[in-house]
Amino acid sequence: MGESMLPHGLPLRVVLLCSLVAVFSIVMADEVQTAKSRCSNRCGDLTFSYPFGMNNTGNDCYFEEESYNFLIFCDNSTNPPTPYITDKSTNMQILNISIENHEISIMVFVAKDCYHLSGKTSYNNDPWFNLPIFPISHAKNKFIAVGCDVYATFTGRQGSTYVTGCLSSCDSISDVINGSCSGIGCCETSIPRNVYRYNISVTSYNNHSGVWRFNPCGYAFVAADGFFSFSTDYLYKPRFNKVPIVLDWLIPNEKCDDAKKDTTTYMCRENSKCTDAENGNGYQCHCLEGFQGNPYLQNGCQGVATGIGGIVLLLLCWWLPKYTKRRREAKLKQKFFQRNGGIVLQQRLFSIENNHMEKGKLFALTELDTATNHFNKNRILGQGGQGTVFKGMLPDGTIVAVKKSKVIDIGQVEQFVNEIVILSQINHRNVVKLFGFCLESEVPLLIYEFVPNGTLYQYLHDPDKEFPVSWEMRLRIASEVAGALSYMHSAAAVPVYHSDIKSSNILLNEKYRAKVSDFGASKSITIDQTHLTTMVRGTFGYLDPEYYQTSQFTDKSDVYSFGVVLVELLTVEKPISQLRAEEDRNLASYFIISMEENRLFDVLDKEVLDHGNNEEIIVVSNLAKRCLGLHRRYRPTMKEVAMELERLQSLRNPTVVQQNEEEIDCIRTESCVSSTISMLKQSEAGIELTSMEEDQSLLSPR
Repeated sequence: MGESMLPHGLPLRVVLLCSLVAVFSIVMADEVQTAKSRCSNRCGDLTFSYPFGMNNTGNDCYFEEESYNFLIFCDNSTNPPTPYITDKSTNMQILNISIENHEISIMVFVAKDCYHLSGKTSYNNDPWFNLPIFPISHAKNKFIAVGCDVYATFTGRQGSTYVTGCLSSCDSISDVINGSCSGIGCCETSIPRNVYRYNISVTSYNNHSGVWRFNPCGYAFVAADGFFSFSTDYLYKPRFNKVPIVLDWLIPNEKCDDAKKDTTTYMCRENSKCTDAENGNGYQCHCLEGFQGNPYLQNGCQGVATGIGGIVLLLLCWWLPKYTKRRREAKLKQKFFQRNGGIVLQQRLFSIENNHMEKGKLFALTELDTATNHFNKNRILGQGGQGTVFKGMLPDGTIVAVKKSKVIDIGQVEQFVNEIVILSQINHRNVVKLFGFCLESEVPLLIYEFVPNGTLYQYLHDPDKEFPVSWEMRLRIASEVAGALSYMHSAAAVPVYHSDIKSSNILLNEKYRAKVSDFGASKSITIDQTHLTTMVRGTFGYLDPEYYQTSQFTDKSDVYSFGVVLVELLTVEKPISQLRAEEDRNLASYFIISMEENRLFDVLDKEVLDHGNNEEIIVVSNLAKRCLGLHRRYRPTMKEVAMELERLQSLRNPTVVQQNEEEIDCIRTESCVSSTISMLKQSEAGIELTSMEEDQSLLSPR
């Protein structure tokens, strides 16, 4: 009979042996002294060590010097008993104390500012904190404020007084992004070093008058990093009165060199070392390497005594899980490669003939994890229904945008594969460049060039964007987008329909040049095809009405969507707006009716009216009207649109036409097709090879 194996792949006898070693280590650890003899070291669920102690077993059970002490009060009236520490006016519940890390976790109050329907503040408090020998950990806490009309301040002491804080606002629940504390419904900031005391104040600019129906209270607090994850639920009502905070603790007032001069008061005992506290004025004691226990007690640091056999077993117990983890990760990578469309992508690339494919790098997950600082929330560039985009930096310093799906299903795999294939066939300066992709992660990842200045939608419709989009810039952006679509429709060897042209899919680079993005819904077609029959997909307000009626998507459907973008550039109106009259909510029909009633200049944006050339405005408006024709046969092609906009550009700058004709046609040979396919094969084979090599590693000498 074979040896019994556990689900994670380790032999049962190895696990039992490791368990015995662990039990032996625990028993040894228990024998190490952590509290003084005859001194209680437990209150309820909290176990603590000297220099902390209680006063019911003698004054020598805790450290005390002048006005400083490590006294713990135990409230036995609760079940279980509750440990407290006091700042002489307020009792604060203790959650945990660490001798090794010199940390103590306690509960502190939340500051609140609640608004009453009568127009008066119904509840307001400004909590404060003051423990002179317990500086607030700057590395493990955050100052957080929650609310849609909240300004919170944190006033602290670190020798001198300072003030910090943050502002949080929003107009409606729909503005809020769950998990984000970037200033919309929630804001946060860091805590400086060496802060021993603070008080928090919460105020409102408008007495919550605009938001009280869904956010009647604003509140703020200092809390342990990771404790609070923001969601819209917290806007309706505060969910807690107290929060956990992490404090550092130290022997106060002296650094190590000065403390060692007086052996009667020096706290670090034998087999220990002294280090100056990083946070606060004082020192901390640590057991020397090879010792464990309590460095503040006589004989508190004991050597860890194990034989050579125990050391070998410990090393084996340390190594085997790592080996098993590597094998498991290799198998997962292979599973994810297939689930994320690796096989489908190979087939799609094989099926494309006579095309030059732009090389896309196969990134390792570890490389992207490092590039995005472990997909840190502070690196988020944007979030949508399908996923999140993170800012990252590759080892060579290249800044990239990493698109990470939220979940994975068959439909999203198809979009993921489709976007790779489409972008691999396009090389145009006004189309966002695909650097590569990752197939070995739990969800697929796409890596693009980083386009730093956001979307055209933001610059046209976001009230916080104060940068004016000039008429010259609008004309150039329109020409660049039209040129990219014209290239996709008629210059590429395999024509491509974008299928979701809108201002939020037009990115702006550092020079405010347009970059067409988001090709998940795009389609390649054969030369002899005139249309695609698909399930109707798109964005309301940009959707071709004839496509909506027939389910037949053509190049003229992209033309219609581009026409809506042109009207946005002319009017700075949203494609669909509840602020306009019901019959005018659709921007396309509103614009066309305005032109037919000779009211064009009544609906144009002030920037266009003030700085645009009337002849140019009329040409662009007529072009937009033609693009928005209800019947596709009356609409111009994107090539005709691009030529008309280039003509206007050439009148302003004769070199523009020449520059636009210098596009690189990357679809001439098959070399990159085989290169990309080869990389996919190597990726899949590499996963299997890694697994085989690790199987042999036990037999191969090192």
